[in-house]
Amino acid sequence: MVATMTNRSSDDRRVPHQHDDTGRPLATRELLINIGPHHPAMHGTLRWFMKLDGETIVEGIPEIGFLHRAFEKESEGCKYNQVIVYTDRLNYLSAMCNNVGYCKTIEKLMGLTITPRCTLIRVLLCELSRIIEHLVTIGTNVLDLGGMTNFWWTYNLREEVYKIFEKLSGARLTYAYTRIGGLAYDLYDGFEGEVKAVLRRVYEELKDVKGLIGKNRIFLERTQGVTPISAEDALSYGFTGPCLRASGVDHDLRKAAPYYGYDEFDFDIPVGEVGDTYDRIMIRFEEIDQSMRIVHQALLKLKQLGPGPVNVDDRGVTLPKKNQVYGSIEGLMNHFMLIINDMKPPAGEIYDATESPNGELGFFIVSDGGISPYRVRCRAPCFHIYSAAPQMVRGAMLADVVATIGSLNVIAGELDR
Repeated sequence: MVATMTNRSSDDRRVPHQHDDTGRPLATRELLINIGPHHPAMHGTLRWFMKLDGETIVEGIPEIGFLHRAFEKESEGCKYNQVIVYTDRLNYLSAMCNNVGYCKTIEKLMGLTITPRCTLIRVLLCELSRIIEHLVTIGTNVLDLGGMTNFWWTYNLREEVYKIFEKLSGARLTYAYTRIGGLAYDLYDGFEGEVKAVLRRVYEELKDVKGLIGKNRIFLERTQGVTPISAEDALSYGFTGPCLRASGVDHDLRKAAPYYGYDEFDFDIPVGEVGDTYDRIMIRFEEIDQSMRIVHQALLKLKQLGPGPVNVDDRGVTLPKKNQVYGSIEGLMNHFMLIINDMKPPAGEIYDATESPNGELGFFIVSDGGISPYRVRCRAPCFHIYSAAPQMVRGAMLADVVATIGSLNVIAGELDR
């Protein structure tokens, strides 16, 4: 499926040096400025050192590290289950996907197969997370360009999904809902109806957002032809996710390396044409539509599957139920040993990845057979995408930086691991 790109102009927005009436270059002086980290469009955590010729960018050097939390080294000092709360803080716009990606890696290391009900619930929650992250990305990106109305619409829709997540997990932003081998809880009564009601709102109100920007001259001129990146360059930098597909590369782990039964779902992979800021925004509109298709199918599959366990039946992995803990010495000792000693995956190393909303989110885990991982490394999609930004903005206008950073959806928590 190719994302629909309307009203596309073919002009290149890169601005040449100015000349006088005789054709000679005007005398200019290069200007060195800082943008961020406190600039609103820099997320409070990104800094650029810019060399400008007028308003044309000669060179831009990004600096990261203003939100450094040492995720990987902190994880090596924690038990396996304790790491889950750290994963929430990577891409905090879709924390549920981080939970799932980490737990999936440990389960692969241990040879665990989660239950069919748990599999479907994880798919459901990951696709809902993809929807809300894309809503935030679109809303804030267009807000940076001056479209405040779109921001309120997308944020209100995001809030409705947050209410469901809060009711399910007890938290609004960072959930720690997934467990190695399963989930913290099963779905609550009425979950299906609430999700369907939210999806109806998303479908209707996104049409209004598209209507506001689809033929808006300011939006089109600020995005079309702005900081394009070719498919070859995107691949060389390690792009994945919407930014790679916007450049015309049809790659998505849910199709290329299906997991959790994604090959049994009917959905398309939107692909862009030019790889500019416009494509990177419009791709996310299309991906929201596809995620809604997957959620509807997952809800139907859950209904057909019926009730069942959401955790593996393994005393070395899953905590016993409370009535067993309080009612039997075996349950009490099982609970005590898991809390104190946690689980002990076999010695070895593993890499596994999922298709997060920003791209390929991978975890490389080395186990020495103890209760804590010996080494943890995270393949965060933002880091590779942001590395291409200096090339992308070179020769563009200063105002294009704001549009570009928003379209790349740079999440500082992923950058500074």
